[in-house]
Amino acid sequence: MLQRMSGVFIGAFFGTVFVVANAHAPLNPALGLALRVLAVLTFAGLLTLALRAGRLGQPADGAGSPRADWFQGRFAFVVGAEAVLLIGGNLALRAAGAPAPTAVAWTALIVGLHFVALSAVWKRRSIAVPGLALTALGATGLVMAATSAVAWVPFVSGVLSGVALLGGCAYAITHTYRSAVNPRPPAAQ
Repeated sequence: MLQRMSGVFIGAFFGTVFVVANAHAPLNPALGLALRVLAVLTFAGLLTLALRAGRLGQPADGAGSPRADWFQGRFAFVVGAEAVLLIGGNLALRAAGAPAPTAVAWTALIVGLHFVALSAVWKRRSIAVPGLALTALGATGLVMAATSAVAWVPFVSGVLSGVALLGGCAYAITHTYRSAVNPRPPAAQ
């Protein structure tokens, strides 16, 4: 698969992890289980659709030849900053005595900001959409952590962030599949 599609798979995988790891109490156990199963099935469906698109002979990102530097340069800087902020921020929150659920809220916030930064690096505005959603859900969870609603932070910042990631990946993979099924003729020069 091309480099961009590997990024979509990573996003879908972590969206699934967000849901599976956070669909727990105070949710009803049956609802939590249903959300977990749905997330895993969604990931499997997206993987199947992407592989099918690849077999149809089209580029996996639907946009011609891949960029050789997709995961280098500024990307490496963004991911490095993300790692430092994730680890440093979670250590600082723990040292400050923040409730445990703030970790998932902080993670959603930083992962969201990472997608917003990558949308500028890769010049793909569509990446900013799930990024802004995760940023908002992470910030909401951080605010909730200071209230009596702290038990709901994993749902808001974890499960809903996972749904946003899976939705963004579903959009990208569906677009790729449609491009493979109905390729557009090259523009006249």
